This record gives sequence, C-alpha cells and structure tokens, in this order.
Amino acid sequence: MNGEANVDYGDKLFWLSVVIQRKYAQVCAEFDLTPSQATLICAVRNAPRQMADLAASLGMTKNALSQLVDRTSRLELVTRASSEQDGRVVMLSTTPAGKLLAEAVFAEISRRLPEIAKDLDADDQRDFARVATAIADTSPLSPSTSNPTVAQ
Repeated sequence: MNGEANVDYGDKLFWLSVVIQRKYAQVCAEFDLTPSQATLICAVRNAPRQMADLAASLGMTKNALSQLVDRTSRLELVTRASSEQDGRVVMLSTTPAGKLLAEAVFAEISRRLPEIAKDLDADDQRDFARVATAIADTSPLSPSTSNPTVAQ
C-alpha cells in the first residue's frame, strides 16, 4: 500500500470509528448512561474483574477508572470489594440492578451496532462482519484473547 492509500484508509477508519461511536452513544443515552458507564458495566457484567486489569483493558489510568467507578457506583450499578484471595486487590462487579441493565444495554448494542452496515449489499455485509470479527478476535482487548482475572 502506498502512502496516499494509507492516508485514505486511515481516513476511512477514522470516520468508521465516528459512526460506531455515535451509534454507541445513542444507545447508551437511551439507557441514561454515558458511553463510559455502559462500557464499564458491560465489561464486568459476567464476572468480577480486578480494577488494575480493567483499567489496562479499557486503556484508562487507575485514577480515571476509579473516578468512573465512583460515578457509576452512585447509580448503584457497580460495587468494589476486596479479593477473597488477596485483600489488597480490588475487584469490581455489577450490582443485581447493574447486571440487568448491562445485559439490556449489551443486547441493544449488539442488535443495533450492525445497523451501520445496513446500506451495504448482502455480500459486503458478510465481508464486513467477517473482517470486524477477525479484528475483534485478535485484539488484545478481546475477551477471547485476554485473560481477565476473575474472582474464583
């Protein structure tokens, strides 16, 4: 790929990111959540996660994550607790209400994000789904490639 093609490709990826972020933000707003709050509760909806690991997975500083957790815990959606294995380790999990909301948000996002490809023909939609899946599955942030520490 020459330099000019890389710029165009990067430009297209930038705008694709904007399209995805806008759709994500729309869904989150319907649940009265910020995108960061939705990401947080969805990230811990299936199992508690170590705060340090979660900060790394989400690309946040520990301080920024702590502030997000504080705001989200005031909504009674997440709770912090010490790990049973190591009391120095802080685990984050959803409350029962947070888990229900996270499941609803995740289901709606999973249903509606594919709408960004609705104007593509069927073959292009399949190709887009295949490529998006390959990128996500090989990302270090993907649950299938990362090994988040969960409470045992």
